[in-house]
Amino acid sequence: METPAPAPPLDRETKASERPGDHKDELRLWLRMLTCSTLIETEIRNRLREEFKTTLPRFDLMAQLDKTVVGMTVGEVSQRLMVSNGNVTAVVAGLVTDGLVDKRSAPQDRRVQILTLTAPGRKAFRAMAERHEDWIAELFAGLGQPEIGQLFRLLGETKTSLHRAIASRAKDAADEAAKGDAR
Repeated sequence: METPAPAPPLDRETKASERPGDHKDELRLWLRMLTCSTLIETEIRNRLREEFKTTLPRFDLMAQLDKTVVGMTVGEVSQRLMVSNGNVTAVVAGLVTDGLVDKRSAPQDRRVQILTLTAPGRKAFRAMAERHEDWIAELFAGLGQPEIGQLFRLLGETKTSLHRAIASRAKDAADEAAKGDAR
C-alpha cells in the first residue's frame, strides 16, 4: 500500500488560495511573496543553528562587519540592518563574549563604539557565508537561470512600484498636512 504524500504545511497563502475569488490578485501575490520569504528565512535560521550553532541576527551583523576592515559604529550597523541600536548591542555582546567581534571606543568620541570582526570572527563568518550561498543555491535549484533572471527582473519592478506607491502616499500626507496648516 502506497503512503500518501504529506499535506503541504499551512502558511499565510493557504487561506487565500482556498477561495481565490474572495481575494484580489495583488493580495494573493503579497501572500505568496511573504510565504516564500518566510520559508527561506526559516530554513536559513534552522541551518545556521544546526551547522554553526548561531542565529540569523548574528550572521547578519557579522556580514555587515565583514564588508569593512576599519569597522562600523553600532549606529551604522543598526541602520544597515534596519533594527534598533538596542538590538545590535544585544547581539554584539554575545559576539564579543565569543571572541568574534571587537568593540572599542572611537578615538574622536569615546561614547561611540567601533565594531570590527576579529580574525577568528572573520574566519567563522566566511565559513558560514560560503555555506549560506550553497543553501540559497540549493533552495532555488528548482528554478533555471531564465526563471531566476525573470523573477529577479519582476521583483525589481515590484520594488520600484512599491517605492512609487510609498512616495505618493507620503506626498499626499504632506499635502493634506499643508492644507490643514493653511486653515
